[in-house]
Amino acid sequence: MDVSGTGGLTDDRVLLGRTSTAERVADILRTRIAEGYFPPGARLSEESIGGALGVSRNTLREAFRLLTHERLLVHELNRGVFVRVLAVGDVDDIYRTRRLVECAVVRGLGQPPFAVEGLAAAVAEGETAARADDWTGVSTANIHFHRELVALAGSARTDELMRGVLAELRLAFHVVDDPRALHEPYLRRNREILDALRAGERASAERLLARYLDDSRTRVAAAYARAVDDPAGAAG
Repeated sequence: MDVSGTGGLTDDRVLLGRTSTAERVADILRTRIAEGYFPPGARLSEESIGGALGVSRNTLREAFRLLTHERLLVHELNRGVFVRVLAVGDVDDIYRTRRLVECAVVRGLGQPPFAVEGLAAAVAEGETAARADDWTGVSTANIHFHRELVALAGSARTDELMRGVLAELRLAFHVVDDPRALHEPYLRRNREILDALRAGERASAERLLARYLDDSRTRVAAAYARAVDDPAGAAG
């Protein structure tokens, strides 16, 4: 699949400001990949994306290299750069990483009250999307919830790690055939975690999160395996 469009990247040009760098271009593209503008298997056009963002070919190629290192892109000789298609084993590995990091963040929160405003906004975003039957929006809100959860650690390094991990996970979400079945059960569970943290019940929130991630790992891996085995059905 060749994506000749730019996914609205022209609007993102202002984010580059006067200090356009490959890292900032990579951050924009990482977000766009995570939000599904560039789906798994899509070929990224240097000419279209470079023109939309107003950056040089060398800068864009460096951004592609950074995202390849993060396992979001792959370079195929004589064919170009493509959004990566995950293997089923990648999904399991992503969830192992998430469990280690996210549960550790909750465990290390210290004393309440906790700054849960970002989590609350993400929960509300997901519930609003569900009422509109927008299951891609629910998926996006869920990613926002977990990014806000990790942000409670106040660590730029942890935030950076999880941006890449969650963007990589989103590659799996994009190919499953029933996003409602995949994401709807976690609307309630996100709110339960939020409520536990609002009540200052850190240990309870960690237990809820651990079960959540274990269940999600099983469901997502199974749904992704089905989609990979039957790509025609997944596309329908």
